[in-house]
Amino acid sequence: MTTAVPRPAPPPHALLAPTPSVRRARTEDAAELARLSRPFARSGALRERPASLYAAHAADFLVTEAPGGTLEGCVGLRVHPARPGEDPPGGRAGVLYNFCVAGRSQGRGVGAGLLRAALAAARAQSLGALFTATTGGGGLFLRYGFAPTAARLAPESWAESLDPRRGARILARTL
Repeated sequence: MTTAVPRPAPPPHALLAPTPSVRRARTEDAAELARLSRPFARSGALRERPASLYAAHAADFLVTEAPGGTLEGCVGLRVHPARPGEDPPGGRAGVLYNFCVAGRSQGRGVGAGLLRAALAAARAQSLGALFTATTGGGGLFLRYGFAPTAARLAPESWAESLDPRRGARILARTL
């Protein structure tokens, strides 16, 4: 008798699509990060950020690149110290931000590849938890073990920076 929970089969196109390779962003990717993120900022899903901010924080970002060199997706991972007087598992927490995948690359495993790489990077840095905010349904995050949480449990400086008018949900995952 097996006790494994059956998982739905991946869509047929996912079986044919190559697993996207993920790399650390470089300062020279800043303009491309801004270009990739712009449609999401215009829709209200992301905050507008200038290329100079992407350049200054390039080390936060993981990216996937199309064969021609165009970025297909990105996600930022910023590490926050533990809150004073609190001791979350691992002491420090990470925040995933500016997670986006170009429309032409959606549904091909790019987002899942980025999220797996971000989880691995967070574990490698011995983070106790990861947080993110989403204005969408958050389905990908939920499939990878994130769950809704309260802002008071998230890194304080990040939680205070969220714009309540955007109506974002905060999700977290213990690592």
